[in-house]
Amino acid sequence: MIFRNIKALILLSLVLAGFQSCENPSVSEIDLSGDWNFKIDTLDEGVSQNWFELNFEETVKLPGSMAENGKGHDVSQKTVWTGNMDKDKLWYENDVVKKHLKEGVVKVPFCLTPVKEYVGPAWYQKTVTIPEAWNNKRIVLNLERVHWESMVWVNGKQVGMQNSLGTSHQYILTDILTSGNHKITIRVDNRIKDIDVGLDAHSVSDNTQSNWNGIVGDISLKIVPKLAIGDVKIYPNIKDKSVKVLVDFEGKHGVDSDAELMLQVNEKSEGGKVLKAVSKKINQGTSNQVELVYPMGDHPQLWDEFNPNLYDMKLTLNSVQGKDEKCISFGMREFKANGTVFTINERPVFLRGTLECAIFPLTGYPPTDVDSWKRIMKTVKNFGLNHIRFHSWCPPEAAFQAADELGVYLQVEASAWTFVGNGAPIDQWLYEEGEAMLNAYGNHPSFVMMAYGNEPFGKNHKNYLAKFVDHFKSIDNRRLYTGGGGWPYLENQDFYDNAAPRIQLWNQNLESVINKYPPQTNFDYDSLVKSIPMPYVTHEMGQWCAYPNFKEMSKYTGVLKPRNFEIFQETLIENGMGELADEFLLASGKLQTLCYKADIEAALRTKNLAGFQLLDLHDFPGQGTALVGVLDAFWDEKGYVTSDLYSKFCNQTVPLARLEKRIYSNTDTLKASIEIAHFGKSPLVNAKPKWKLTNMSGQLIEEGRFAEKTIDIGNGIALGEVVVPLSKSQNPEKLILSVQVTEFENTWDVWVYPIEQTEITNENSVKVVHKLDKQTIEYLKNGGKVLFNISKGDILPEKGGDIAVGFSSIFWNTSWTLGQKPHTLGILCDPKHPALEAFPTEYHSNWQWWDAMSHSNAIVLDEFPKSLKPIVRVIDDWFQNRRTALLIEAKVGKGSLLMSGIDLHTNINERLEAKQLLYSLKKYMTSNQFNPDTALNIEDITSLLVK
Repeated sequence: MIFRNIKALILLSLVLAGFQSCENPSVSEIDLSGDWNFKIDTLDEGVSQNWFELNFEETVKLPGSMAENGKGHDVSQKTVWTGNMDKDKLWYENDVVKKHLKEGVVKVPFCLTPVKEYVGPAWYQKTVTIPEAWNNKRIVLNLERVHWESMVWVNGKQVGMQNSLGTSHQYILTDILTSGNHKITIRVDNRIKDIDVGLDAHSVSDNTQSNWNGIVGDISLKIVPKLAIGDVKIYPNIKDKSVKVLVDFEGKHGVDSDAELMLQVNEKSEGGKVLKAVSKKINQGTSNQVELVYPMGDHPQLWDEFNPNLYDMKLTLNSVQGKDEKCISFGMREFKANGTVFTINERPVFLRGTLECAIFPLTGYPPTDVDSWKRIMKTVKNFGLNHIRFHSWCPPEAAFQAADELGVYLQVEASAWTFVGNGAPIDQWLYEEGEAMLNAYGNHPSFVMMAYGNEPFGKNHKNYLAKFVDHFKSIDNRRLYTGGGGWPYLENQDFYDNAAPRIQLWNQNLESVINKYPPQTNFDYDSLVKSIPMPYVTHEMGQWCAYPNFKEMSKYTGVLKPRNFEIFQETLIENGMGELADEFLLASGKLQTLCYKADIEAALRTKNLAGFQLLDLHDFPGQGTALVGVLDAFWDEKGYVTSDLYSKFCNQTVPLARLEKRIYSNTDTLKASIEIAHFGKSPLVNAKPKWKLTNMSGQLIEEGRFAEKTIDIGNGIALGEVVVPLSKSQNPEKLILSVQVTEFENTWDVWVYPIEQTEITNENSVKVVHKLDKQTIEYLKNGGKVLFNISKGDILPEKGGDIAVGFSSIFWNTSWTLGQKPHTLGILCDPKHPALEAFPTEYHSNWQWWDAMSHSNAIVLDEFPKSLKPIVRVIDDWFQNRRTALLIEAKVGKGSLLMSGIDLHTNINERLEAKQLLYSLKKYMTSNQFNPDTALNIEDITSLLVK
């Protein structure tokens, strides 16, 4: 018995010793990183003039881009940077911006500006020494992340051309490289030529990563035997507890003797178990591919977002040509569409995603190291997300590795945003690109979804994409496929990616849910989901902006500079508001977060919605500068919301409240239907949900518990009702409804205003008007107090009447959307100002400001004295940076004026917030505190008005 155990231990130790990690394969290679000779080919004459025979004199570092090496054309601060973008696109323009640009320039595409710019071919050259031991070996040149077309010559002989954007370019140099010195010359061309992926595709666009030229990943020569392991595809079978393995062979065939292929798998964890080896004899002359089934044991570890368990498969091929080894990392998972929802290993999963649009401001290109991608994906998970969509591009290998290890679901796209189906070369190229992506990254368990790219166009695009989907479903069923991000709807696709389930759509303006209807949390997209017989994913949800963070500018120490931010900051300073930049950021950021909370909760309330994809968790620096992230372009927090706060409403488990309204009188009863969206690892067994209602001081108003229950995985799960009479609120106040289930808690703000207000002393001393007639003007000049609240539309266009004020933040930006409404970023005020004493507020917009913002004009104060400080400001867009206000006060003659851009008279008995604000303003004006500092002429006021 002892002898047998010793023998078993010896065998096990031999197996363990023989298994090498996938991270350290036994492959001989020559690292080609370092100095390369260089020559720029501005006139594109290098091929015709045989530059591959020359010796170049300049030097650059690879991996790297031309811009990183200081090569290319200078782009000065005053240069209008248009890059490779469409010159016919209509861009935002205004007189303030034009002052900062060359005379006569009228088109301004705001994005980050490269220090160096170059579009065209460039040549890279290096002499390498091949050792004698490499003779009779298969030699492969690997060029990771080339941008984008490469041509290779060795000793003046052309080897080939490749143009994949998403995968490494690999050249077989077996018959060319022998022992000794050899000159390798590479021509890289970053122009968009016959393969047109689209000027705005993030694989090439200057809007985000920049259209760089260079090679930025692994650059190496590797050797393998002349009969070698090629592509390996691993198909997990959860039900049968096995994996099907398809192995392609490369190199010389037809050898008489049989070869042997051995597979062995171990758990990719410290002390992970090694599974039994499987081997198979192969007749090399009969087939280039072999299929094996590898048993994964009785209890294989599954991969998902909660337990990202990984395995390493080591493949060993022994033949008369030598021994070849390859290591593949994979996960046991099954990602499927089940009706209108997704499942991972037969458990429902809800995608909470963000886009990644190739935004890397320091380098202008994506990183190829795993740690950089782990930082991004840890941030994504900290904010409660589990999914990333790579919009119109494919990330490098390192991104997949990071997602595998951290448990993030990826949607990857074949690098395009363009016309398809018209018979152009792009149609065939997309098939080639997609297949290359599957060959390179298809074994990664994180790679769960794939599309051609973004928002396709073309006369025959639906027919083309239907065939595209069928093709890829037929060759690789390990993931789900859709035609394109955004559209179209195809009956044969696995899921539908569309923008309809959002609270704001493109060109919806003030007709969106968030701007048209009073505050509530009762709406969802149930009717949309029921109309689509497949998983429905919300396309590019959010797009809510915050004001620029000018402190961020110091971070741009690389190849891209924030010239757009410089212009925005200059105009703010010129308009006398430079000191308000941080306050604008924080106030607009609070509103932005509120909008995202509303968007995300509406999605979570929708029964059987499959998920959402935010645009974006971090800022998008192009397309007019879209500051849509609660994080900046570097994935850093901006100071107004933390991951802890954000993940209260965006997480695997989120309590939800359906409120028909948020504004109450103290004669009302607060009623809320409480439910939960739970997409955790397992059901919440014997959960004890509880709720409470508190005021801003933390004082408990009411609390309660719901019945103990086991909460299954899914959403639309009812927990109970909250019913609280609000008669205890004798003063205007904000209350906070909180619901907690296990460690997950969510909150909602509501406001209560008393029906019976305290009588205002000397109320008749304030004259409230909405028109300035002669009598009122004389009354004001002679020492009277006037509250002038205008009707919406009474302000001249140039004085603020053309500014569309709405409750929500700006959608995307006013540049790229050609002025989509609203044009503003909420309010900024001092919540302790006595004018707002009876109208409780924070320094920023919250839901009690919805009525005011929906019944107002902004007042532009650009021509007024800088000493005039508004009681309530409106934050203008960063392109105009006008001094805009809702409430101002001033001395006029001997009297005192408070002017409100908010209509406080129309249907006021039906507008509880307006009545409360009016009361608060009148109470202030009858007090000794109403004593404006700045003097204005009555003509200053009337100059604002439509006659």
